[in-house]
Amino acid sequence: MRRGTKVLLVIGAAILILMASIAVGSVNLSLGQVVEILLSRLTGETGGTDANLSAIVWGMRFPRAVLAFLAGAALSASGTVMQSVLKNPLASSYTLGVSSGASLCAALVMVTGFTIPVLGTLFTLPAAGFAGGLATVFLALAFASRLDGKMENQTVILVGMVFSLFVNAILTLLTSLSREHLQQMVFWQMGGFTGRDWSHVAVMFPVLVVSLLVLQWFSPEMDIMSFGEEQAMSMGVDLKRVKLILIGIAALLTGTAVSLVGVIGFVDLIAPHVVRRLFGSSHRLVLPMSALFGGGFLMLAELISRTVMAPTLIPVGAVTALVGAPFFALVFFRGRKLK
Repeated sequence: MRRGTKVLLVIGAAILILMASIAVGSVNLSLGQVVEILLSRLTGETGGTDANLSAIVWGMRFPRAVLAFLAGAALSASGTVMQSVLKNPLASSYTLGVSSGASLCAALVMVTGFTIPVLGTLFTLPAAGFAGGLATVFLALAFASRLDGKMENQTVILVGMVFSLFVNAILTLLTSLSREHLQQMVFWQMGGFTGRDWSHVAVMFPVLVVSLLVLQWFSPEMDIMSFGEEQAMSMGVDLKRVKLILIGIAALLTGTAVSLVGVIGFVDLIAPHVVRRLFGSSHRLVLPMSALFGGGFLMLAELISRTVMAPTLIPVGAVTALVGAPFFALVFFRGRKLK
């Protein structure tokens, strides 16, 4: 199958999942109704559409589906970068403690009731999660840099895992001491899109677009680095600077996504592997296609989470984990066989 055909199939699948995510729910709609409502809202001609259905589609389902796509795209692009930079098929921003730091700061906000006056109650939690994720990963990178001036991959991964375990231990202690907030904290850590609207989309969209543009700019360096660090250095790549920039962008993507929708694992592991199988190893194509595939995958997980046991809502992170955990094991044991 030609590469162009594969690209069109992935785009088509993402659009179909988007339409299904908008159409399916407590009130099922036909695809024709969905298209009619979306067109009427985009053109401003809302006279011929049902006001209640329009509110459901435009005010609830559409922004939720768009945010799921953007968050999935961000996580997948982040995973692509981490696996490329660290040359480890199991690497992700979670390896460096981004999700752990975000979860800890979010839990502190939940327990203390702290609110940033400028941001208000709605955005204090995402801001705290984002700041915690970035702080954790940059502390890990700074520590790795002190241990190893060249910041070799094994050092970065090991330090990241240590920081992640340490932060998770603090989070577990905090959770056990705050039983009145236990359900809220656990649900946030498993991820979800309940109550998300266009204001959350407005935060995620520019971060994703700018980050993808920067990553595309560095795609030649990532291609060179895939041949090995010594080869990259001999070709003039400033490894330390490039690694810091790429890991920082990956942490920004993951931190923003986690702060807005909670901790959703395995998306950044699955999407890059599938895309590399379909499209090869060139990052100029792998990066955007990973974002597209990951966005579609998370939209599908969000749809499953609210329909398979309706009206009971399943955390989205539980759905992705059911797929991702066996996939993780498959990648791990396949890697051991190859050795």
